Amino acid sequence: MSTRPAVRRLGRISEISQVAAKHGFGYFFDTHGPGALRSRRQHEIAPESDAGSNRGQRLRQMLDELGPTFVKFGQLLSTRPDVVPPDIVFELKALQDDVTPFSFEEAELVIRQELGLTVEQLFLEFDETPIAAASIGQVHRAVLPNGRRVAVKVQRPEAPRQIEADLELMYQVARLVRERVKALEFIDPVALVDEFARTIRQELDYRMEARNAEQFHRNFVGHPHVRVPRVFWSYSRTRVLTLELLEGVHLRDLDLSTYTIDERRRLSYLIAEAWMQMIFRHGFFHADPHPSNIMVLEQSEHIGLIDFGMVGKLTDEDMSKLTGLFIDAVSERIEALPRRLAALGVRYPKDKEEEFVIELRDVYYRYYGASLSEIDPIQLIREAFALIYRMHLQLPTRFVLLDRAIATLGSVGMELYPDFNVFDVAKPYARELMIERFTPQRVVRRTAEEASNLGRMLKELPYQVHDTMEQVRDGQIEVGFRHEGLDDLFQHMDRLANRLVIAIVAGTGVIGSALIGIFADSGPHVLGLHVFSIVGFSVSTLLGLWLAWGVIRSGRL
Repeated sequence: MSTRPAVRRLGRISEISQVAAKHGFGYFFDTHGPGALRSRRQHEIAPESDAGSNRGQRLRQMLDELGPTFVKFGQLLSTRPDVVPPDIVFELKALQDDVTPFSFEEAELVIRQELGLTVEQLFLEFDETPIAAASIGQVHRAVLPNGRRVAVKVQRPEAPRQIEADLELMYQVARLVRERVKALEFIDPVALVDEFARTIRQELDYRMEARNAEQFHRNFVGHPHVRVPRVFWSYSRTRVLTLELLEGVHLRDLDLSTYTIDERRRLSYLIAEAWMQMIFRHGFFHADPHPSNIMVLEQSEHIGLIDFGMVGKLTDEDMSKLTGLFIDAVSERIEALPRRLAALGVRYPKDKEEEFVIELRDVYYRYYGASLSEIDPIQLIREAFALIYRMHLQLPTRFVLLDRAIATLGSVGMELYPDFNVFDVAKPYARELMIERFTPQRVVRRTAEEASNLGRMLKELPYQVHDTMEQVRDGQIEVGFRHEGLDDLFQHMDRLANRLVIAIVAGTGVIGSALIGIFADSGPHVLGLHVFSIVGFSVSTLLGLWLAWGVIRSGRL
């Protein structure tokens, strides 16, 4: 059996430990990892001095240097404010897929393996130089035989193998952290790596991104200002994705000096309104509204959306529960908010519910009475993230993505237009949603749904009772009883029983001694009394005096 994979794995661990030491995290490998892999000199390497650096910056730099898989992992951590401190979340958001492209020959080989034909047979034109390169793939311009200009996304040839190898190392590190780092007991690092593994493996299948793109295209077809590229399924497979090419400039490359303040304002609100439609009307939203994923098309009042690997979904029930949460917040029913959040799937320690209410009330009254234009949405969301982390709340992924999308929208909008406020855009959509939830048609439909659910429950009730009784009969159900505060009662009952027994013994002793004294003619007598009668009276008297003393001492006559 070859030892080469094991040697490569050790080499990669050594590389990770050296990079960690370089950025000031070497203490972890000294105490938990294979310390023999690093020399004394490497141990003494200090983190790069930077007056503005902090732990978030150093972690971001370390992940960036470790390569594409770790960059992706950092991007995932930036979406988990419930398990990662806010300062680190803020820094990790700066991680971008900006990697060296692979050769055209490798891209051509992947296309031929996936589509079964050569590049010359598939396209009239194919630009050998990619227009963008990321951790998993890169994008080339091309022209289809019918003249349509397209963007062809090609996966890196070694991406699956490299990702699986790095995932294995991540699992090893996560297990070490879970077992040995007590300061992070409230985090399940293995679960985080599980979530990351599931996400990145999905991204390896471009067909899932194609389905997301097609759904967005259907939702925005005919929209006057938003364009989503078409998917060309005949030219798309697991490792190749072909989309309509959008001509324009990425928002990150936009020269704002060429735009007037009014144009910048219209553009910022146009982008925000597109996402509000996704969230409030479609329930299916692009979860990464980063400037790299938004394009300003040739007409300045038209935007295009790209990169559909990360999406969020909200069901109709989610929207109803969010509406209830919003109504309670507006009505100042702060005590009801934890229950509303629990209904949405937010998990928090029950013993901290009172503390949670106090924290929520503090945040609420800090902004109570302020108009939307006076509230900094980025600061508010940061405070919310800080509360989430401080209380160790566990958020459902869909709401984490929603929070992240709104926060990113706020940042993007303020970069375009300093007075931008994402809440101003969201308010009419939220009001419309609330009104819609209470229209007669909606109430009738929800009543019919609830009646149907109750009818189904009543129909199943006899069968459930029958099953339960059978389980009781077969001994499959055990009832456990746990009492609290009954120990004192049991002690009182014990004392009462003891006293009752003593009283009975004393009483029967007196009666028995009297009977012996009356009817016993033979046997030893003293002063005319039978000896057994004298002994019985004495013992009974002592027991009676002992019982009387115990009652008097207890203070309960």
